[in-house]
Amino acid sequence: MHGEGFFYQAFIYLVAAVVSVPLAKRLGLGSVLGYLVAGIVIGPFGLHLIGREGQDVLHFAEFGVVMMLFLIGLELQPSLLWRMRAAILGLGGLQVGFTAAAITAIGSALGLDWRSALAIGLTLALSSTAIVLQTLQEKDLMKTAGGQSSFAVLLFQDLAVIPILAVLPLLAHGDGAGAAHQAAGHGSTWVAGLPGWAATLAVLGAVAAIVVGGRTVVRPVFRFIARAHVPEIFTAAALLLVIGIALLMTKVGLSPALGTFLAGVVLATSQYRHELESDIEPFKALLLGLFFIAVGASINFDQVAARPMLVGGVVAGLMALKFGVLFVLGRFFKMGLDQNLLFSFALAQGGEFAFVLFSFATQRGVLSTELTTPLVASVALTMALTPLVMLINERVVRPRLGTREKVERQTDAIEGEHAVIIAGYGRVGTVVGRLLRASGIEATVLDLDSDHVEMLRRLDHKVFYGDASRIELLRAAGADSARVLVVAVDEPERILEIVEGVQKHFPHLQILARATGRTHAYELLDAGVDRVYRESLDTSIRVGVDTMRFLGMPAYEAHRRGQIFRVHDERALRELGSLRSDRATYMRSVRLQTETLEQLLQTDSEDIHLDRDAAWDADSLREEYG
Repeated sequence: MHGEGFFYQAFIYLVAAVVSVPLAKRLGLGSVLGYLVAGIVIGPFGLHLIGREGQDVLHFAEFGVVMMLFLIGLELQPSLLWRMRAAILGLGGLQVGFTAAAITAIGSALGLDWRSALAIGLTLALSSTAIVLQTLQEKDLMKTAGGQSSFAVLLFQDLAVIPILAVLPLLAHGDGAGAAHQAAGHGSTWVAGLPGWAATLAVLGAVAAIVVGGRTVVRPVFRFIARAHVPEIFTAAALLLVIGIALLMTKVGLSPALGTFLAGVVLATSQYRHELESDIEPFKALLLGLFFIAVGASINFDQVAARPMLVGGVVAGLMALKFGVLFVLGRFFKMGLDQNLLFSFALAQGGEFAFVLFSFATQRGVLSTELTTPLVASVALTMALTPLVMLINERVVRPRLGTREKVERQTDAIEGEHAVIIAGYGRVGTVVGRLLRASGIEATVLDLDSDHVEMLRRLDHKVFYGDASRIELLRAAGADSARVLVVAVDEPERILEIVEGVQKHFPHLQILARATGRTHAYELLDAGVDRVYRESLDTSIRVGVDTMRFLGMPAYEAHRRGQIFRVHDERALRELGSLRSDRATYMRSVRLQTETLEQLLQTDSEDIHLDRDAAWDADSLREEYG
C-alpha cells in the first residue's frame, strides 16, 4: 500500500469524502461529482495521497453496486418488473445493439480489425449503473418516465455483460475457451469446462435456487433471527444474504449484481423488506462513495496529457453517439421531450464494466494494451462528466428546450407509503389499525415481534418487521410523505426514543403517542407531544361507568360522570406534569384536583334533569350500546 498503511489510506479517503461531498452539495453539484473530484484530487495524478492501489479499491468498492441493485430490487414488486419487460428487452436491447453496431462501424472505418472494433463496441455500449442510479435517486427522479427507462436499460446492460464475456474470447486469435470471470478477478467458476447444456442448467438452477429459497427458506430464517431481538445479528444476516448470493452468481458465471437484484425482487413482498433496506443502506452508501472516489483516482491524466486529442475525441464522440442513439429510441418509444432529455443525458457515458471487459479483452489477446489504455481513461472521464452533464441538462437545456411541465410523481406506487404509520401493532396498535382499515384508511404498520408480524400477515394485514426507532426504517416506510405517526409500542423507553427521533427528522408528522401510565404521559408531554393517550384510561372509565350502572345509576348519568372525569383528568394531567419535580406542591395539587372533581360531579348530578339525557335508558339504546 502507498503511504502509511491501511489506517492512513482510510483516513485519506474519509477526509476527502467529508470535505468534498458537503461542498459539492452546497454548490448544487450533487454528491457523486463531489466523490469523483475528491478521487481526482487525492489520486496518483493529483496530490499523490493514494497510489496505484486505487485500482484494487475500485474492485472492492464495486460491491456497493451489488448492494444498490439489491435495494432497488426490494423496491420493485415482481408484477411491476413484469410490466417493465417491454422496456427492459425492447429499449435496452435496441440501445446495446445499435450503439455497439455504430461503434463497430466507426472503428472499422478507422482501420481497426473488425473483431477489435466489435469488442470495443460491445464494451462501450454499456453505461454506468452506479453513477446513473445514484444521481437519479439523489435528485428523486427514479420514478419519472426517464428514470424508469434508464433503469430498464441499465438492467438489460447488466444482463448483457454475461454474453459479452462469452463472446470476447471468440474474437481472439487462438483458443478463447478460458473462464471469463477468472480474468475479471472472480476466480474459477463451477461451470468452467462443462458442456453448454450443463452450464445452462447450472445457471438456471442457481436462479431457481434464489427464487425458491427467497420464498421458502430466507423468510423463516429471518423470522428465527428476529426472535433473538439482536439488531446486529439481523444486520449480519442481511449482509450474509447479499454476499452469499453474489458468490453463488460468480461461481456460475453470472453477474453478482443481477443475482442480488433478483433476490431483492423476490423479497419485495416480505415483511422484512423495510428492515433489510435500513440495514443494507449504510453499507451501500459507504461502498458506493468509495467506488466513486476510486473511479476519480483511476483517471490516468498522464494518458490524457500525452494524447489529449485522442482521449478528448473519444470522450466527446462516445457521449454524442450514445446521446443520439438514446434520444432516437426515446422518441420511438413515445417519451416526452423532458423525459427523453433526462434519459439520453443520463446514459451517455461509458460504464464501470468497461474496466473489467477491457482488462479481460487484453488478457485474451482481443485488444492491445496500447489501444485499451486511452479507452479506459476516456471511459473514466465520461463517468466523471455524467453528474455535470445531467446538471447542465437540468439547469440549461431543459429550461430552454423542455416542456416546462412538472412531472407528477407516482407516490402511490410504493407499497406501504401511506398517510398513516403505526409503530407497534400489539394490543393498542391492532385496535387502531383495524378501526382505520375498516374506515377505508390504509396504514403502514411496523412491529418488532416477528411471530406477531407473521400471524397478522396471514390475516392479510400489511405489517412489516422492523424497529421504528431507526430513522432509516421510518424513512423507508414513507415518513417523509406521511401525515400521522401513531406510536403504540409496548416499552415506554422506546416510545420516547421514537418520539425524539421523529421530532428531529420528521417535524411535519403529527404524533399520536400511547402512554403506559401517568408518569410516562408526563414524560411525553415534556418531550413536546401534544396528543398523549393513556392506554388504561378509557378502559378504566368504562369499568367505572358500568359499575355505577350495575348499582342502579341511570345510564345517562353514569355516562356523563365518565365524560366529566375524562375531561377533568386530562386537564389535571397537563397542570400536574409541570409540578411533579416539587413533591410537596405536587401532592397538594393532587388533593386539590381530587376535591375539585368531587365537587364537579356532585354539582352536575344535581342539575341533570334533561329529557334528552334520559334517552340513554331506552331499551333500544341499551341493546345497541350495552
